[in-house]
Amino acid sequence: MTVIKRAARLSENKCVVLICSSASELKKYSLSETDIAYFSSALAEERKSASLCTPQGGLYVVFKDKKQPRHKLAENLRKAGANVISWFNDNSYSSAELCDAGDNAEHALHVAEGIVLGNYQFLKYKSNVSPREKNALEELILVGASVKEADVQKLRITCEAAFIARDLVNEPPVTLTAVTLADEFNRLAKDAGFRIEVLNKSKITSLKMGGLLAVNKGSDIPPTFTIMEHKPARPSNKKPVVIVGKGVVYDTGGYNIKVGTGMETMKCDMAGAAVVGAVMWAVAKAKLNVHVIGIVPATDNRINGSGYVAGDVLTMYTGKTVEVLNTDAEGRLILADALGYAEKFNPELVLDFATLTGAAMVAIGHHGIVTMGTAPDSVKKSLAAAGNRTHERLAEFPFWDDYDELIRSDIADIKNIGGAYAGAITAGKFLAHFVKAPWMHFDIAGPAFLGAKDSYRTKGGTGVGVRLMFDFLSSYKG
Repeated sequence: MTVIKRAARLSENKCVVLICSSASELKKYSLSETDIAYFSSALAEERKSASLCTPQGGLYVVFKDKKQPRHKLAENLRKAGANVISWFNDNSYSSAELCDAGDNAEHALHVAEGIVLGNYQFLKYKSNVSPREKNALEELILVGASVKEADVQKLRITCEAAFIARDLVNEPPVTLTAVTLADEFNRLAKDAGFRIEVLNKSKITSLKMGGLLAVNKGSDIPPTFTIMEHKPARPSNKKPVVIVGKGVVYDTGGYNIKVGTGMETMKCDMAGAAVVGAVMWAVAKAKLNVHVIGIVPATDNRINGSGYVAGDVLTMYTGKTVEVLNTDAEGRLILADALGYAEKFNPELVLDFATLTGAAMVAIGHHGIVTMGTAPDSVKKSLAAAGNRTHERLAEFPFWDDYDELIRSDIADIKNIGGAYAGAITAGKFLAHFVKAPWMHFDIAGPAFLGAKDSYRTKGGTGVGVRLMFDFLSSYKG
């Protein structure tokens, strides 16, 4: 990851990024009249940025419109940062300084976030990477008296946590199994200092987790069930916040097998699990004064002679029975066991993350996260605010009782799919049967994995949900 530092003043002969709202703010810097006229012309043309390459070092100016709403300006500054990183790498700048002309630390941090997140690459399996393939920027220095070390440290943790999730999602299924995913969580626990317990198949069987065991029946690799915990000495919340993540490390669809190109990106079906592991790492690294528990049920969904099939009836961890009508609706089955298990911790809030339904993607694309649940309005407002601050925005779907009828089964308590409509909601309604505490469900199927770069959200795994949750928990009081 790009090393992020801070400094009190700009140095000489460095590549510099300046953020300003008017060309007159540039006069305080050692620029020629010609250079100032150049940037003034760019601003007059309503260009959002302009750059110069000089013998002393490159200069990139980001123009900001301070009249924009705060959240919109923040996102535009992040996007500007993503444009800056392309310029850095095109010109092979390995080190750069970033300064807001008005010494506004918040604006500088937004641009820096876009730069660092946009500089991400997953090159682990590339051999003989050429200098042109590898991004050049190695160091970014934030300059200004208002930039505090605590702000820089939070930015470091935020970006690194997002990268942890991106790396996990981008890892190929041949190496990231349910077992090695648990191993990765163990590594994160050792690095950040949170408690972890990994339940093996024998223990999962003894707990009668019928959903996780059924999905795993077609696999030669055993399932895992990971419990992670960060508990300060005197946390602000009396009861824990529990975060649950779907850990389907590869999804063939089972006997309802995916067709065409449907399996090409199914290594991303554990993006919810990646969110949980990365958030637990961030919370522990930042030493947040909040009690958080992370739970990840993990398996692949493959096919062999023992695989579960449509028509099976499963008995879940809670004792509730489920009629399977589609083996490609497997994520909700493993989440059901995890949500039921979460109740043993007597949580004050449960949050789950999952690439759960294509219906969520169809509804809002990759522009936000579909959410629904039973948490009080105060929690929903706090989550929505965190979503706006991080631009991981939430679209709350209705959760009316009418939808319960769509998953009622003739031969079991419920069935694992509804009808042709409201698929994202009926999936949420299914999960609601297994959690009693205040709860919110986040369907990240749309934004979790991108086929093309979208500004600072690079191609492949995006780490969506990590920045949202870290922001939310950073100010959580219980």
